[in-house]
Amino acid sequence: MRIAIIIGSTRPGRNSEAVARWVHEIAQKRNDAEFELVDIADYNLPLLDEPVPPSMGQYSKEHTKRWSEKIASFDGYVFVTPEYNHATTGALKNAIDYLYNEWNNKAAGFVGFGSAGGTRAVENLRTIMAELQVADVRQQVSLSLFTDFENFSEFKPAEHHEGAVNTMFDQVIAWSGALKTLR
Repeated sequence: MRIAIIIGSTRPGRNSEAVARWVHEIAQKRNDAEFELVDIADYNLPLLDEPVPPSMGQYSKEHTKRWSEKIASFDGYVFVTPEYNHATTGALKNAIDYLYNEWNNKAAGFVGFGSAGGTRAVENLRTIMAELQVADVRQQVSLSLFTDFENFSEFKPAEHHEGAVNTMFDQVIAWSGALKTLR
């Protein structure tokens, strides 16, 4: 089972990378799946510039083909997202919108952070996942800028969050395996 931990922000000075690395460190203690950090910033995706809808799978741009190959290689995903204006980031939404079939019949979990724990960003992502035929798991990780970050910038998660991360991984791996027959 291959699970991507997707860094969902490209913003300079972002907290997403530190959060995603922490999630990845927890994942490395497990032996039930292979985990990989995927940074959307590494793909330099402009605002969606493919002339044909992604459901057709007829990509014309090299950046889309590279993104497609990476995302297709996974059985499930954990999205790490900050909350911007009660939603996920525009950069993550754009990266998701580039593809369609690559996401289908897989599972997703979420790690959100913000002043309200990133819960609204996660809810936003859940509705997007439904359209992409991705099964989202119940367990999510909600990190507060007030209690899990020092000065809103230095990530210092409370210890109890590690249990929530592992429960989320348990669910993502189980659902990814169950959906494998559909893929």
